[in-house]
Amino acid sequence: MGPEVAAFEREFSRAIGSTHSVMVNSGSSANLLIIAALRFHSKHQLSIGDEVVVPAVSWSTTFSPLYQHGLSLRFVDVDPDTLNIDLDAVKDAITDSTRAVFAVNLLGNPNDFDRLKLILGKDIILLEDNCESLGATFGGRQAGTFGLAGSYSTFFSHHISTMEGGVAVTDDEELYHIMLCLRAHGWTRDLPRKNQVMDTTGRDPFQEAFRFALPGYNLRPLELSGAIGREQIAKLPMIVRERRANANRFRNLMASFPELRIQQETGESSWFGFSMIIRENVNIERQELVNFLQRKGIECRPIVAGNFAKNKAVTRYLDHTIHGDLRHADHLDRQGLFVGNHHYLLDQQLELLGETLAEVFGH
Repeated sequence: MGPEVAAFEREFSRAIGSTHSVMVNSGSSANLLIIAALRFHSKHQLSIGDEVVVPAVSWSTTFSPLYQHGLSLRFVDVDPDTLNIDLDAVKDAITDSTRAVFAVNLLGNPNDFDRLKLILGKDIILLEDNCESLGATFGGRQAGTFGLAGSYSTFFSHHISTMEGGVAVTDDEELYHIMLCLRAHGWTRDLPRKNQVMDTTGRDPFQEAFRFALPGYNLRPLELSGAIGREQIAKLPMIVRERRANANRFRNLMASFPELRIQQETGESSWFGFSMIIRENVNIERQELVNFLQRKGIECRPIVAGNFAKNKAVTRYLDHTIHGDLRHADHLDRQGLFVGNHHYLLDQQLELLGETLAEVFGH
């Protein structure tokens, strides 16, 4: 980790309009770094037992860092159209113990942050898991920058790729300094001389090289990842533009298949992938649809991890509660899947998808 990583961080901040960026070795690590840093923040500290509201549909590393830092998860349902956290459920789920909401921008789709911020007011922290949604915007502002902190993934299948990699962003200088310290063992050598972790660091580099201020991790990226990332971030406007063009083709195609519900855009999605959920009154099981797609060579996956609250990792280990029912997450879990998107032209692939769906539904 050296000048290429530092340059990538500056360029990433400029691209998304965030004051500070901290590159790490994965989007999962970005989530971990954010939650860990908030355990040490002077104003926005998350303490053991504090409650964090989360959507029932996301990836494991949205949830695990909360458990690993002694926080209590409160699962709520997702909106059946946007697939993001149900904002009515969020409003109803908040208790006196609620300290934060960890909103997930799912499959490239940003949340309605205007309404979400009205619900949360000034006392509840907004955090964003934006790992699937680099380049998405709401009201012209980049997703991932609406909360106190946001995470991004640059894993090889995401919008930009450093093979393995991720970024945590914030406009809060104290949080930034804490994340710099925690990213590399908790040592102080990466901090500016005047900082909000140690007040000031020493002038002697020999002494400062192994001074430890916080109980940290090794989440550092490779210098090579930073160099690759710099080339990738320059292509981001093109990547998002072409993904959106493919999404328009996909939506036009899906108008012919009322048996399936697709994700409805909030703001401007960066379209990580294309969801398809079999409607409740359609007499076909997902496995039958999956079998048809796979026979045609069309890869598909569950929508992220489906209803994550059903997993043993949650039911046996995580301190959690569930607000209301999770019926939309459950239906998505049983009858939903998604296919990939890319910034390459997908006309042939979408034509094959249309032919396959016509065969499935007898059109």
